[in-house]
Formats: sequence, structure tokens, C-alpha cells
Amino acid sequence: MGRDVTLDPVHFEGITQLARRITQSVDETDQTEFVETVWDEFLDPLVDDDGRTVLCPLGEQRRCEVPIEDVALRDAEYPTCHGLDSGTINPTTFKNGLVLDVAQAAMASTPSELDLHRDRTVVITAHTNDRTTDLDDGWTKWDEGHTDRRILQAPRVSSFEESVVHELSLYLAESHHAIEHAESVSDLFVLDGPIYPKGMLNWADRAPELANLLYDEEEPRDVIANYVELVETFADRQIPLVGFVKNPSTKAITRALRASGREAPWVNDTAFFTKVLEQVEFADRTGPDGETYRERERRTDVLTFTNWFRSRGGADRLLAADADAFGVERTLDPVDYEVTFFPIYDPRDDLLYRVEAPYAFTKNAECRERLAMQLLRDVAAERGPPLAVEKADELARIGADETESLRTELEATFATDRLRSYNDRRWGVDAPAGEEF
Repeated sequence: MGRDVTLDPVHFEGITQLARRITQSVDETDQTEFVETVWDEFLDPLVDDDGRTVLCPLGEQRRCEVPIEDVALRDAEYPTCHGLDSGTINPTTFKNGLVLDVAQAAMASTPSELDLHRDRTVVITAHTNDRTTDLDDGWTKWDEGHTDRRILQAPRVSSFEESVVHELSLYLAESHHAIEHAESVSDLFVLDGPIYPKGMLNWADRAPELANLLYDEEEPRDVIANYVELVETFADRQIPLVGFVKNPSTKAITRALRASGREAPWVNDTAFFTKVLEQVEFADRTGPDGETYRERERRTDVLTFTNWFRSRGGADRLLAADADAFGVERTLDPVDYEVTFFPIYDPRDDLLYRVEAPYAFTKNAECRERLAMQLLRDVAAERGPPLAVEKADELARIGADETESLRTELEATFATDRLRSYNDRRWGVDAPAGEEF
């Protein structure tokens, strides 16, 4: 039986003293000065070591703030908003060699539409080493026509099986559901996450075997084609499509700086923009051991944000105008598919969000302004994603108890056990699923 293990007070104080030594060796004043230098001198435009532009501002480069209470009470820029999300049980490996994931996608709206909320898309993606097996039987209807479901056979790989089944399930369910219900959207459509399947696009940089799938296999290209079609559909209808990224982890800026020989001290672009947008003051304090340290005080009554940027670095380069989009046909001007974004910093929770949209919409200055004010209003009022996205997240989420029950049922169906690890015993059904994509 497990027991809680706590640090003794003497150990706690010892760790704190060590941490203060680290603080003394990391001068935040220098970092603040460098972040201002990068902001002022390197982003208009930011180029990589090959001279290719990877980031540039749309319109004037600027930092802005809005009082949280005031912007939360603004009238919505768009009368209705639809959100979409997809959730999975996380990859599951069975002793018979089968690896699969199950994804469920749902759409929600504000104001609510109960019939729409009932609809689902369910995808099971399976990886098997049996070359005689063909599991894919196309889309079928279920639940009196309210659910589209499909079994997808993943391309065979010698490693990364869990990544493949997870990404294919997640993004096929999301993109199919979005396309099937696009006509339900009348004013604004917000994906819970980026506007393209970033986890899958990152295969291009993870390993040659994964990168080859993007170019050689039909299944991932079909998923990418769905997102391209989504941009075209909403551009044709002149209804903005945006992505609300709750945990952005891009590294285009930090990589470009390091490639140019400059030591960027931030882990990723989220840390950089947080430093750009956070408003803090410092005061000297004395600790119990008599040592002096600096205490930070953050202003928490305003949301801060920047202008929109066009992004052509990292995974965003793969859908840029000068890329071939893995051979997927595009009907719009290639530049219209490029990713644009702006960050929103919420000091109440010390969180930075990234709002994405295709250039097809943000090339219009008025549209950029309306989208920014709509999303700022939502973040201020909801202290997080827009309400429609939160609803979609609740609808699509597959809970821990449901996941465990489903996995148990699958064991019985396959007449085999799932392959367990020590973490299953240690953490139970809420065990960490491994690397996030």
C-alpha cells in the first residue's frame, strides 16, 4: 500500500537555499533587456539562417492591453460561435500486437443547439503487423444517423506505432466532423487547438520513418487534405475559422535566434511572448536565512496581446505558400493557407494562449481586429477558451472511467489482455500516456 512521502523542513529549506543560488546566477534583468531587443529588432521580419522569412507582423508591430473587466462586458463581435474538439482514450497496446486508439469529435455552439451537440464522429485507428488484415471499411452511420464512425487501418511502421494511431484517430475525427457540420456554422468557427494537425505535421521533424508517412501514405495525406478543405470551405463562405491553442509550444523564434548565433534563454516561443507581455515589478526581500532575493509582483487587471503575425517556421512551414503541402491540391492562392497568429497573455493564471487563423481571413485588417476583440472578450469572460470550445471539450472528452471500461471491453472482444506497465499499477487509469504530441 502506498504512502505519502513529504520533505522534512530541513530538506525543504536546503532546496530553497540552493534555488536562491541559481536565481543569483540567472540575471532576469539581462533577460528582460534581451527580450526587448528581440522584440524591437528581430521580428520585422525574423529570418532563418538561410535568409527565409519565418515570422513577420501583419500591419504595425505593437503590444496592447485591455482592462479585463471592460473587455469582458463588450458585445460579441460575432452573434454566434461554434467550437469543435476531439478526445481520445490514448494509445492502447494489446498482447496480440494490436495497437489502437479511439477518438470522439463533437461540435458545440453558443447559443446552444442541442441536436448539434448530440452528433458525434468516432474513429478507431488500429495498427497490426498482420499483413493479410484489412480493417478499413469506410464511413458508416450509427445512433439514428447522429454518429459517423470508421475503423482506420494505420500504415505499418516498425516504431512510433502509438504516435501514428493517436494522431490519425484524433485528427481524422476532428476534421471529418468539422467538414460534415460546416453548414451549421453561421458566424465564427473555433477549433480547440491549431488550425492544422500540428501533431501529425511534426512527424516531418521527428524521424525519417514518420516523415515518409506524410509523403508516401494515403491516410495522413487524407487528413491533411481535410484541413485544407476546411480552410477553403470557410473562406468561400466568408466565415472566419480560428484555432484556440491552450498550450502552445512552438519554437520558431527561439530556433531562428539560436541558428543565427544568439543564445535565446527561453524554452520556447510561449516563454518569449510571456516575457514580452507580462507586466511585473521587482522588490528586494530578505529571506529567513538573511539572504536577499528579488520578489516579483505581476499586474493582473489587464489582458495583454500583440498584433497578428504570419508564421512560416516550424510545422507552419509545411503549409506555407512556398511548400507543396505534401501534394494535396489547393484551390486558393497558396498564401491564403499560411498560419497567422497572435498571443494573448492572461495574468490571472499566468497563462499564454495562441489564436491562429489562415491568412485568407487575417489579410483583412478589419477581420483581424474583430477576431482579436472577440477572443479577448472570451478569454476575459471565461478565464480561458471561448464557451463554445469549452462545451465541445466536455462533449468530446472520454473520461477516465469510460476509458477503463472501454479498454476492458476491448480486451474481452479481442480475447487478449492489454500490455501493462508499472505505471498502470502506480498511477491507475489516470496514468500518464507518455509523450504529448
